[in-house]
Amino acid sequence: MSANLTGHLSPDDPELSPITRAMVALRGQVLQAWMDEVRSAVPQAEDLSLPVLENTLPAYFDTLAALLTPNYSARVVTDLGALASEHGGERARLTLYDATALIHELQIFRDVLVRQLERHGVRVDEGQRAILFAHIDATIRESANAFTVVQAALREQFVASMAHDLRTPLSTAQLAAEMINHTSSDENVRRFAEKIVASTQRIDGMTRELLDRIAFCKTGPVRLRLERFDMAALVRDVVQSAEPFHAIELALGDDPVEGWWCGEAIRRAIENLVNNAIKYGSREVPITVTLSTTVERVQVMVHNQGPPIAPEDSESIFQLYRRAGSQGPGQGWGVGLPYVRRVAEAHGGSVIMSSSVEDGTAFVIDLPADARPFAGAPTAA
Repeated sequence: MSANLTGHLSPDDPELSPITRAMVALRGQVLQAWMDEVRSAVPQAEDLSLPVLENTLPAYFDTLAALLTPNYSARVVTDLGALASEHGGERARLTLYDATALIHELQIFRDVLVRQLERHGVRVDEGQRAILFAHIDATIRESANAFTVVQAALREQFVASMAHDLRTPLSTAQLAAEMINHTSSDENVRRFAEKIVASTQRIDGMTRELLDRIAFCKTGPVRLRLERFDMAALVRDVVQSAEPFHAIELALGDDPVEGWWCGEAIRRAIENLVNNAIKYGSREVPITVTLSTTVERVQVMVHNQGPPIAPEDSESIFQLYRRAGSQGPGQGWGVGLPYVRRVAEAHGGSVIMSSSVEDGTAFVIDLPADARPFAGAPTAA
């Protein structure tokens, strides 16, 4: 005997145990009580249509009840996992839920089930209760995992589509500004046109960066094109490009700092840190970019004053599509710091973060001076 992923069990089915039949008979009452409580307790569920709110819960309920029939087939557990995953995936695609709302509504289901069984005099012994609770807990985990995977995929698709579509109007704006710059005899007009060209080029670079980061996170090990170059010159160039947008103090010596790295990847990683410092730091205090060296290693530090990153966010900010809790919605895509970490780790290096109210926030990319022995090292991000 196995519950069906889309159908319902019958309370009159003689193959079901008495406790399963009793649960199935209460399906309507349990689900209605659950929906009523979810609408009142989960803000994202308040305006959901009935089919979306109900989702896979009827089939899930029957499958859960089937677990209390002795000798149920192994497929019942498989079906339960499939229904849990589908529920999480649909919540990601069809609602404004976050993971907390998803977990909350399933915890409500567990509590409502217990109350309704007691209210209608359906006795569940300790063993049966343990089975139900264990599988509901597993459902919460599987639904949350599916929700996270689908939500990440949807965000990735949106970011990729947006970044791709932005490039056409940006190219048009850049071409128009270049034409103004070449045809106008007014020095002020030409100066403003140059700023427009520089800004559109920067935005175009950021959109290409978004597309590259998505590819970075999907293609497994990071592939680097290592070459010998002067890190001081690269850092100086990044700072000069960003200075029109924010005051930056550059601290580095006069001597070249040469080594073997992937120039394009390192450039974008540093640009990410500088962009974040501009975006989230204090507008009144200059950003500081420091290049330093130790024995066979090089460090690039980007420091800003402003609201600190909370200790509990010190790891999550390096996870894809996660942002520090203090950052408001819509302020970033949550993809920059994972990219920075992957670039650093692929060079055999690391990223160190320090943040406090007193000292501000600093990110340090710490790399071997010669990354060739470490190229393609495993990355955690």
